[in-house]
Amino acid sequence: MKYIASFMIAMSIGINAGAVVDKNFDYHVDRFADIEVLRYEVPEFDRLTPQQRIMIYYLSQAAQAGRDIIWDQNGKYNLQIRKLLEEIYKNNSGDKNSKDYKAFEKYLKQVWFGNGIHHHYSTDKFTPEFSEAFFIAEVNKLPESSLPLQKGETREELISVLTPVIFDPTVMPKRVFQDGSKDVITNSASNLYGEGVTQAEVEAYYNSIKNPNDTTPISYGLNSRVVKENGKIKEEHYHVNGLYGPAIAQIIYWLDKAKNVAENEAQAAYITKLIDYYITGDLKLFDEYSILWVEDTDSDVDFVNGFIESYGDPLGMTGSWESYVNFKNQASTKRTETIASNAQWFEDNSPVDKRFKKGEVKGVSAKVINAAMLAGDAFPSTAIGINLPNANWIRAAHGSKSVTLENITEAYDMASHGNGFNEEFVIDAPTSKLMEDYLYITDMLHTDLHECLGHASGQLLPGVDPDALKENGSALEEARADLFALYYLPDQKLIELGILDNPDAYKAEYYKYMLNGLMTQLNRIEPGKDIEEAHMRNRQLIAAWILEHGKKDKVVELVKKKGKTYIKINDYKKMRGLIGELLAEIQRIKSEGDYEAGVALINKYAVKVDPKLHQEVLERFATLDIPPYRGFINPVLVPVTDDKGEIVDVTLTYGETYPEQMLRLSNDFRTLGY
Repeated sequence: MKYIASFMIAMSIGINAGAVVDKNFDYHVDRFADIEVLRYEVPEFDRLTPQQRIMIYYLSQAAQAGRDIIWDQNGKYNLQIRKLLEEIYKNNSGDKNSKDYKAFEKYLKQVWFGNGIHHHYSTDKFTPEFSEAFFIAEVNKLPESSLPLQKGETREELISVLTPVIFDPTVMPKRVFQDGSKDVITNSASNLYGEGVTQAEVEAYYNSIKNPNDTTPISYGLNSRVVKENGKIKEEHYHVNGLYGPAIAQIIYWLDKAKNVAENEAQAAYITKLIDYYITGDLKLFDEYSILWVEDTDSDVDFVNGFIESYGDPLGMTGSWESYVNFKNQASTKRTETIASNAQWFEDNSPVDKRFKKGEVKGVSAKVINAAMLAGDAFPSTAIGINLPNANWIRAAHGSKSVTLENITEAYDMASHGNGFNEEFVIDAPTSKLMEDYLYITDMLHTDLHECLGHASGQLLPGVDPDALKENGSALEEARADLFALYYLPDQKLIELGILDNPDAYKAEYYKYMLNGLMTQLNRIEPGKDIEEAHMRNRQLIAAWILEHGKKDKVVELVKKKGKTYIKINDYKKMRGLIGELLAEIQRIKSEGDYEAGVALINKYAVKVDPKLHQEVLERFATLDIPPYRGFINPVLVPVTDDKGEIVDVTLTYGETYPEQMLRLSNDFRTLGY
């Protein structure tokens, strides 16, 4: 489970109190459409030993080797389109200042950022602003050897197939369709399911093979593509001799090198187990790997690599391929270790029904990390926090590992200073001052609590299917973790633990959350559209529920000042009480697998947008020129070799441009055809 940066975190208007950053570091890389690309600094890389830096290099190569997988998962034509667009970009000798070419360049950058032809967040298909005639003319200029042709395919057939995919708004319009009133699989354009497969068939298939009495179930569907063959439903698994085999072989190659420079035996053991899983595709081996990984709390260098998060699957089952390579931020980790060591207290004092609480919280560990490489579904857009593994029984029996990506949050923060957001959207000077003083630390703490304790809290009742909430599972799980974190931010326990020094500090995060959930995240939604993305649904659900249920006592209000709408919180303590009520209900829904109650909450509070308020938000943002979305390019890891060509150390460079990095990745890590 990952915590995606909210709009306000992405804007990050707080002051980075106590952070050690290079103020001369150039975070800004590129700006186009609704996106800004940043770079992030990797502090403390020099404190690592040469062996640790070499391990990070090998793990980073393994991370980048999986790039083509996420592109193919996101859409069946993505790899072909990427290759074709890049060849046009590299070979164009015409007028690069023409309207069509500028629009083409913008489209290519969008496609790079989305890992395909759909927006990374809304999952709507990009609309090219260049003409079909320009596109066809450019394709016809390319030499035959540069074309990404399927076996036996002609240039004309290539154009005929790809032109409607790129230009026709009715063809593959939505990568992830989550409206439960229609078939969410047949209406989704992702490549996670085969042609002609329906939602009912997939649900029936998995229901037929699941054992409701299995207390240690595998994560069904996590690494497979469900297809229909001769009228029968079957799974095609991702492994070295199956789907994505060539890419997985390269991942294994680099993981094996990393294993040989592991910090300790425990780390080498779980890398070996991960390799075994990639070879076989056996999800029981993935569970064994996950247990070994979560129990390793001593290693400095760490990573995630695999089919992990299921947000890209409308049914919330198949994992998108992703990777994070990182190492511990030693100073900030003390904060999260304090939280993790008190996990049982937080569980015991949660406002949820005792039946849904864990009697014994096991193995909760947490740390703050410095990211060194982002890849797959974690790149260019990335999370700011992660809590894994996702399997409920592993979390209950063996615990979970939570990480906060501090250098990513710092990059957001440093790139956002002086953007005018506070002045435009915060109701008054005292509230703005509170946010300037405490929003950075309370944002970080909210992420810590969300990942470390929120996702790790609670339990399913015996016999409840982990997938019972279906298309709403992701949004409700993120809401549950957010509510857990919000509930505890004002708690005196955080003062006693020395994590916060002001009992009013939490108000900065409460105000930000309501402002974002009700208003500012709407800048990411096109007029007339519903909210689709799970994290955005989660935030509006919470904020809208609190607004409605606190209406009688005017706990939170939408007020007008000089014709503009503002959030006004009149009673922070009562707001906490409402948070506790909603947390208790969503935990009940998850613990009991109450699909109908989950649907009702999502449909009432999480999806629909007030068109007048939406238009106002868009107009106010237009005066600020703040991009709704941000993401990153990675630093370049450069191996240092001796006279024999052996790698003896690794250095970092930051100078690559966005197009340079994307073209290099396509050239160096092209593992799946074309």
